Amino acid sequence: MFLAMDTVFDQCSVAILDGEGKVVFNQTEKGKREQTRQILPMIEAALQASDIQLSDIQALIFNRGPGAFSGIRINTAVVQALSVAHDLPCIGVSSLQAIAQTAYKQYGLTHVYSALDARMQQVYFGEYALADNDSDNPMMRPVFNSIDTDANEEDSTERLMDYERQTELNLPLVSNGASLLTLHDRQVTHEDVWPDAITIGQIGITQFMSDGGTQAAGALPKYLRNQAWKTLKEQGKA
Repeated sequence: MFLAMDTVFDQCSVAILDGEGKVVFNQTEKGKREQTRQILPMIEAALQASDIQLSDIQALIFNRGPGAFSGIRINTAVVQALSVAHDLPCIGVSSLQAIAQTAYKQYGLTHVYSALDARMQQVYFGEYALADNDSDNPMMRPVFNSIDTDANEEDSTERLMDYERQTELNLPLVSNGASLLTLHDRQVTHEDVWPDAITIGQIGITQFMSDGGTQAAGALPKYLRNQAWKTLKEQGKA
C-alpha cells in the first residue's frame, strides 16, 4: 500500500493506493489555509477506513511542488516526520507533471504545457508528453528543452515563464496559468485541470518501482523561485 498526499493545489487531499495504483481510499477537502489542521486527521482517517497501519505502507508520496510555498512546506514536513518515525521511503512528485497527467486522464491530451500561476507576473511551466502508451498505466513524462539555457538538464522541463509570453509550440495549455500567457491562434486551453492525491500517488508508485524512493533527508521541496519562500529578513530586505 502507498499513502499519497497533496496540500499544494489549494486543497487537502489524501489517498491510499495498492501496488497497481488502484484506489483503496481517497478524500479531498477543497480550500486553502486549513491544510495544517486537516492533514494529520485525514491521514489517520484514511488508515482507519482502510484497516491498515503506517507499518503496512510501502512508501509515502507527496506533491513536492512547484506551487504554493505554504502548501509545499506542509506536505514536505508531514512526509519527513512520518518517514523518520516509521522508517518509510518517500517519493516527491512534480506538481506540473501531475497537472499533465490529469489533463491526459480528463481530456485525453498526450502532449501539453502545464502552466500554473506563480503570481509575481510569472507562471510555473513545463512540457510533458505521453510515454509507455502500451502499458497498463501510461504516464505523461517531461520533455526536455535544449533551448532553456538557464536550467540544468535535470530541471530544464520546469521553469518560470513571464506572463504574456508565448509558448514555442502550439500545444494545449493546462491549468490556471493558461490564460496568463499569449496564445497562438487556436491554441487550446483547459484551466480547470487540478490533480488530487490519487494522481500524485499513481505517478509516485511508478517512480517508486523505478528508483525505490528516498529517505526523509532526500524528500525535498521544489520551489523554482529562489528565495521567494524566505522571510523578508532572510532575503535581506528588512
